[in-house]
Amino acid sequence: MSTHAQRERLLLADLLEQAGPDGPTLCEGWSTRDLAAHVVVRERRGDAAAGLIVPQLADRLERVRKEYARKPYEELIQLIRTGPPRLSPFSIKQLDEASNTVEFYVHAEDVRRAVPDWTPRAVDAVFADALWARLERTARLAGRKSPVGLVLRRPNGQTAVARKGSPVVTVTGDPAELTLFAFGRQDAAKVEVDGDKDAVTRLYDAKLGL
Repeated sequence: MSTHAQRERLLLADLLEQAGPDGPTLCEGWSTRDLAAHVVVRERRGDAAAGLIVPQLADRLERVRKEYARKPYEELIQLIRTGPPRLSPFSIKQLDEASNTVEFYVHAEDVRRAVPDWTPRAVDAVFADALWARLERTARLAGRKSPVGLVLRRPNGQTAVARKGSPVVTVTGDPAELTLFAFGRQDAAKVEVDGDKDAVTRLYDAKLGL
């Protein structure tokens, strides 16, 4: 049975292929080629991917990512589609689902929403609940750099506190949109925001995300 992560992986690969190597993304300074290289390095080069969480290794990660970005674009797309090698931790279905569902969803939207006249993607209830479950677990981490108190709220009233503090800004939207907001795509997320005007401005200027 296909998992959410597997489905999002294939969708991301398709979107990158359709956009071509020089397409825009929501990742500042990155083309679709840069984004594709990032995805491949993250799950195939654990020695370099450690730079995602260890600041001292960030320079090495960027060097390796640029090396991969020089590979033929078609090869990068195929590496994304086929997934990690057997010895990679990401080859374990449960870890792939836990680590890549949100990763691939967000990056797919990085490609979709970077072009004019994009339209919101329909997200089914099962996937929405899966995204919300992950957002509840990671909200505090994603919102740790928020300069104000931050509450994420679904239309059904379920809430997740991403940052305690005052003043408080409440962001309401579907789980898919809240995920994008919490992972630093505030300007692209279709949400309603309630709070002090200055606090809202500061929130939109903040670098949210893991």
